[in-house]
Amino acid sequence: MPGACSPRIRKHADAPAWSCVCARARPHERPKPSLPNGTGATLRPDHRRAAPGFTLIELLLVVALVAVVSALATLALRDPAANRLDQEAARLSALLESARAEARALGLTVTWQPAARDNADGADFRFDGLPPSQVMPTRWLAPGVEAQVAGATALVLGPEPLIGAQRVDLRLEDQRLALATDGLGPFVLVSATDAPATP
Repeated sequence: MPGACSPRIRKHADAPAWSCVCARARPHERPKPSLPNGTGATLRPDHRRAAPGFTLIELLLVVALVAVVSALATLALRDPAANRLDQEAARLSALLESARAEARALGLTVTWQPAARDNADGADFRFDGLPPSQVMPTRWLAPGVEAQVAGATALVLGPEPLIGAQRVDLRLEDQRLALATDGLGPFVLVSATDAPATP
């Protein structure tokens, strides 16, 4: 019955022959629960481990590495001539905007035009109208680049802020690009599909 004492055999010589141990009075001597398989091992608190997975930083790191590898693979598979022509277009755009700013600041009429192939000085293009102190490049970085101004012989870069819509086409081997402006904004890169054919 609940709360009843059960006899226990004495363990010491000076203990009485029979002693009663009450479960309520001495809870530390309650029998420990055993595992269901009968091994006798005692149960321990269940310390559950966190579910395995990736942290946010690890995921961002993986995404960044994949992006870098993809970019490198794209550059490796791309035609080298296309890369060189992109570099030439970016360089020429910076040169045109620099000369345009000088023309507006000094009030000078500045033009840019590609040079003929059989010119004596070996220049690929030239800027006309800038002061002698303003030295500008005259050669392409990559040999074989050809340039043609659409509908004119030269680009007019100033001194007026509005210079009119203009375009120059660039070629290298079988690659083709164009730099164009609406007359107010800067010269920007235009793909071969977007650029109309030059006459």
